Order: sequence, then structure tokens, then C-alpha cells
Amino acid sequence: MKSYTNNEKSFKIIKEHLNILYLEDEKAIREKLKEALELIVSNVYDCENTEEANLILKNKRIDIIISDINLKDESALDFIKNIRKAYATIPIILLSAYTEKNYLLEATKLKLVDYLVKPIDFKILNKAIEDAAQELIDYGNYIVDFENNTSYNILQKKLLSKDTNKELTITAKEIELLEYLISNSNRVLSHDEIKNKLWIDAYEITDSALKNLINKLRKKIGKESIKNISGVGFKIELY
Repeated sequence: MKSYTNNEKSFKIIKEHLNILYLEDEKAIREKLKEALELIVSNVYDCENTEEANLILKNKRIDIIISDINLKDESALDFIKNIRKAYATIPIILLSAYTEKNYLLEATKLKLVDYLVKPIDFKILNKAIEDAAQELIDYGNYIVDFENNTSYNILQKKLLSKDTNKELTITAKEIELLEYLISNSNRVLSHDEIKNKLWIDAYEITDSALKNLINKLRKKIGKESIKNISGVGFKIELY
């Protein structure tokens, strides 16, 4: 989905809707950095130990993990090694007051987005989160919101109503259409482009069949989420 990742508006939306798990056992440091993180992303779930962190991971959608390397109950390196068994691709950023080679060598084995040395510079932190967001995009693990308060999780292939917190039914063909529109959110797609993408025998598919599919999808993500550009085609609007 290269065209989607290159769309600045879309990237900004992804970044703003991230959920971060932040693990730090020093309360004063945790509260200060949490304030900084909340200027960048949607939600920050902070905790002081790995037991709380595992509980959050179990019950919340977490996009990125940020952890101090030195924790009272467990080494963050050991914690992340265990995390990698269940969450192989989740972006992780480590924080440390240390720059010793043995920490760095061990950390590089954990497929980290970054290893930041305290005190943390806001611009460097922001850049690390942007890099983590790009990893999510590369893995297809991100959520897109629509004007009627629904959201779509690309990785899980789920459409959710944020009003009721329930999953909405969506067909395989509707998913295919939705993801093609999202991946090309920076331009208008012609009728022929969409038909050629969605159907093997595109020439046998009428414009009315395509419009019927689009109308079904509109009922689920909002009428204004898919714009009909007269004489040209369709374009999705992301919020």
C-alpha cells in the first residue's frame, strides 16, 4: 500500500490514532513523559511493572510499546523477549540512561524501532514514534476512521462501530473494495480501475453492479466517506 503510506494526511491520521503502552517504574518520569506522548498520539496506557503491562496488552489494542530498560520486577529485555513470542511485529522503543555496549548489543536482537538515551528529547521521541507508525503501515497493522464513527482494522479485517463498540458485518468483496480505496486515498479511482481490481472478468461487470457494492459499503462507513466524482470515479474520505 505504498500510495497510502505516502499520503501525509493519512499518515497523520494513523499517528494520531495510535495506542501506546508505556512502561516506567519511576512515577515522576512516567507522568512527565506520558504528557509528552499525549501530545503526539491518541491514547497512552502507562504502568509501572510488567504484570500491569501484560494485563493491558491482554485487554487493550496496543500499537506501540515504549519501555524503560531497567525495571524493578523484571529486566525490560526479558519482558520484550517474552512479548516477541506473542507479538512478533509490534514496534518497540527502549529507553535507558545507559549507553554501554552490552545493553546495545542485546537490544539489537529484539528488533527495536529505536533505543533512546535519557533524558529524552521530544523531537527524537516524535521521530521514533513516526518510525514505529511507518512499521505498522508496512505490516498493514493500522486503523482507519470514517465520518459515521466507524473504524476499520486492516490487519484484523474488522469493521467496528465506536458508538456501540460492536463489530459490523462486512463481506469479503466489501473488504476488498474498502482496502483498495484506502490504499489509494490520495486520488480518485475510475470505475474501470476498481472493476479490474475487484473482478477477474471485469468486462462482464456493469457500472450498476459496482455502484450497488459501493452503496452497500456506504451504508456501513457513512455516505460521505465515499465521494462520487461525476464522470471520473470514486474517492474515499478519511477522518
